[in-house]
Amino acid sequence: MSAFFATCPKGLEYLLRDELVLLGADDVREALAGVHFSGTLETAYRACLWSRLASRVLLPLAEFDAATDDALYGGVQSIDWSKHLGPHATLAVDANSAQSKLTHSQFIAQRVKDAMVDQFRQRDGSRPDVDTDEPDVRINLRLRRDRATLSIDLAGAPLHRRGWRELQGEAPLKENLAAAMLLRARWPEIYAEGGALLDPMCGSGTLLIEGAWMAADVAPGLHREYYGFLGWAQHDIALWRGLLEEARQRADIGLRALRACFFGSDADPRMVQTAKRNAQEAGVAGFLTLDKHDATHVSPPPGYVRGLVITNPPYGERLGDRGEMPRLYRAIGETLRERFAGWRAAVLAGDAELGHAIPLRAEKKYALYNGALETVLLIFELHARSETPREVKPLSEGAQMLRNRLEKNLRHLRKRLQREGIHCWRAYDQDLPEYAAAVDVYAGENDEAWLHVQEYRAPAEIPVETARQRLREIVRVAGEVLGVPRERIALKTRERGKGGSKYGQFDQRGEFVEVAEGGLRFLVNLTDYLDTGLFIDHRLVRAKVRELASGRRFLNLFAYTATASVYAAAGGARDTTSVDLSATYLDWASRNLALNGFTGGKHRLMQADAMAFLRQERERYGLIYVDPPTFSNSKRAEDFDVQRDHVPLLLACADRLNRDGVIVFSNNFRRFKLNHEALAERFVIEDWSAPSIPFDFTRRADIHGCWLLRLHPQEASGDSPWGGSVNHVRNQGRR
Repeated sequence: MSAFFATCPKGLEYLLRDELVLLGADDVREALAGVHFSGTLETAYRACLWSRLASRVLLPLAEFDAATDDALYGGVQSIDWSKHLGPHATLAVDANSAQSKLTHSQFIAQRVKDAMVDQFRQRDGSRPDVDTDEPDVRINLRLRRDRATLSIDLAGAPLHRRGWRELQGEAPLKENLAAAMLLRARWPEIYAEGGALLDPMCGSGTLLIEGAWMAADVAPGLHREYYGFLGWAQHDIALWRGLLEEARQRADIGLRALRACFFGSDADPRMVQTAKRNAQEAGVAGFLTLDKHDATHVSPPPGYVRGLVITNPPYGERLGDRGEMPRLYRAIGETLRERFAGWRAAVLAGDAELGHAIPLRAEKKYALYNGALETVLLIFELHARSETPREVKPLSEGAQMLRNRLEKNLRHLRKRLQREGIHCWRAYDQDLPEYAAAVDVYAGENDEAWLHVQEYRAPAEIPVETARQRLREIVRVAGEVLGVPRERIALKTRERGKGGSKYGQFDQRGEFVEVAEGGLRFLVNLTDYLDTGLFIDHRLVRAKVRELASGRRFLNLFAYTATASVYAAAGGARDTTSVDLSATYLDWASRNLALNGFTGGKHRLMQADAMAFLRQERERYGLIYVDPPTFSNSKRAEDFDVQRDHVPLLLACADRLNRDGVIVFSNNFRRFKLNHEALAERFVIEDWSAPSIPFDFTRRADIHGCWLLRLHPQEASGDSPWGGSVNHVRNQGRR
């Protein structure tokens, strides 16, 4: 098994992760603009041949400090290059640098090349030549914070180059971005249901060809003649030929069964001809119908009542005048609404402003990068217009009171929320006893909001149907007052069963929403779990972690989705270590870290029982964050009870704390009592509970407790009678 890294445009990381899992990769986790995975050489070959989303597949050879020219040269020379290329082979080096002392990418690439060539010359006097187009081996050097990662580029050339593009337009859409659009719009499902694919501004035909290959199971790399591993000394020719033969057989079967359900048009007749030529090169010309006409004159092809309209309109930067673009986007939206009822539509808008010009409400929005340009993919479900508008029932007296209360809360909170730049907050918390729920707002920098409505246990004397009706009224009123459509409201309901009220079965959608807090970005899942991935009542606790983190090593126990680790990294922590027993949450944590640019060896993710980690760890930390669950009975650890077990847990943390360090301890058990007597011999304790409660949680000032613990002066000076032993404690799970 080897470690690999597949690069991709920003915004495609989660899709690429899922794709690599389907291709048989192991240990798959996202990073910024790429995905780490492990597997055999066959796994890497399959990624090169079958990935529709990756840009390159890298095989890391070494990682080393490279703060100076000499250190870079020495790190490259430490590798035995004869294992990777012959003395008369050709090579090329790609390099990029960020936040490092060596900043000039061309100089870095030259020094890497020099170190490789000098090694061959010193050995027998021969040397490889440079070929920047199609070298036998292409080397990739990535320098981040003076730390170099040196890899072999197995792709050799960007994988979005499928090998069929004879001609292209002025601003062609890259094939892997087209594939991402099709996957986000669920084209494979629509095709399986008998639907058609239509692009009313098809340009050079990228979306249609990519959609046809996807439906026909054609490997995206099947037509490529060059890969970076073909001249590599460790290339397995027999393995590769076997994979190619398998791909050819699958393509042959898929193309024989492919339906001619692909339709495209463009106002420019030259682009229609370009698309036809490209379709011929791709082997799918017979399945495409291409015509010349304006996007606003497009209609569903005869015989199709279901399908996907997908397009990449001009943004103003490449074609026409920016001032004309909103009119174009508005016309596209009106055409879709009037003629394509029952269809799905996907439009890659140049920015959010152009997206807003479309007179339709998007079901989904995804940030995608077209080169360096951040765009937004809008997904629409095109419903038939109702002939008679549905009558809106008047609110009940109780619901009107609820509306008044929510509007009052919003007036009271709005200015402060805007002034402090708060995007995730609590709008309502059982303010009226009859309406027993909490309503939380989650939004990103674009202020598109989602609501998370969580039902509290209704009194036993309240009839079930009455409670359900009130909950429906909460959803309606909250959506109306806060301006959030029903499809962006997640509802967590309780059901009554044996043992009393409990939360019902949650969805398993695997859908994440990107939200903003404190100038940082986080992923929340509003449907699949009781908790969303971001405890918004801990907003000020996380801010305190950022304040304390500068220059310190940071340890996050019971890390959950590592939001506190992101805050610590943003606050200037030297490094972060996040420990949790759940692989699911650690995967989520890696996404949060990568989303904010915190990747690499300085940000460790450890799947471990927190107490076992403390027993085995020998490092010390300047800041430790401990936010345990109230109770856990995980099968992989002993039962944990925060009231019973917090003392030995915190004493164990003391053994891993620097003399001037701080422990930030919090938990959500409302009846929790900190055992000052047991902890006072070792700690100076500051109760920080009241300052840690955000202003939008004042109705539940006991929602969590928070304490800052520092070692006693005598222990900090080294005179403590305490030894370094770690007391046994039961551990952990999720609250």
